[in-house]
Amino acid sequence: MIVAGCDVGSLTAKAVVLGQTRILGYAVIDANTSPARSAEEVLHKALALSQIGKQDIKRCVGTGYGREKIPFADQCISELVCHAKGAHWIMPAVRTIIDIGGQDCKAMRVDAKGQIAKFYTNDKCASGTGRFLEVMADLMGITLEDLGQLSLKSKQPAVLASACTVWAQAEIIRLVGERTPLPDICAGINDAMAGRVATLINTIGIENDLCMTGGVAKNMGVVKSLESITGMRVRRLPVDPQIVGALGAALLARGVSL
Repeated sequence: MIVAGCDVGSLTAKAVVLGQTRILGYAVIDANTSPARSAEEVLHKALALSQIGKQDIKRCVGTGYGREKIPFADQCISELVCHAKGAHWIMPAVRTIIDIGGQDCKAMRVDAKGQIAKFYTNDKCASGTGRFLEVMADLMGITLEDLGQLSLKSKQPAVLASACTVWAQAEIIRLVGERTPLPDICAGINDAMAGRVATLINTIGIENDLCMTGGVAKNMGVVKSLESITGMRVRRLPVDPQIVGALGAALLARGVSL
């Protein structure tokens, strides 16, 4: 049976087409102002890469910020459940999962079956979210990819007094004005992000193995800083970390238990 999962977030939309034992294709696109249109576009792209038609999809589960607006979803399920299911399917040893989205950050502990034992969500403040990094990168005129890569070249990371997005912007402007090396500013931003995330996961009690999902998992500056703060290795998933929620949705569409 071929199924699909569609995850429409605030910044990106993701779709996964899943066969009986493997991912047949997936796609990630920038979300537009219409969650329904974003969903249609990303599924169309995933289907094209899978070389199958929409009529071949027997069932689809939607998740993410715009899940209620996905026109072809047979069911909508929380992204917490979907990310837990997707990460566990890829790496059964995982017990702590950090999902950093565009507008929120979620930390969860799962049991041996991939079921959520405890979770905490930060959706009240932009700090600790993908939006924080996006604002900082835009302020310096660089890409999100640059933000991660440049930080790895830092020799003396800048220290941001505040992780608040509003106050941090003023600090970045000051550091740029003082001609602080760009890699050091980038490292300071990623360190601030990692510190905020570490505080979040401490509230649920961190357990090995630890992994990250979402686009921020591609920022090695944040990953390495989080490893330094927690003293734990962040396991790299063998798939694009941005598709984990959509993958979990597809697994649930296939009938994998909650």
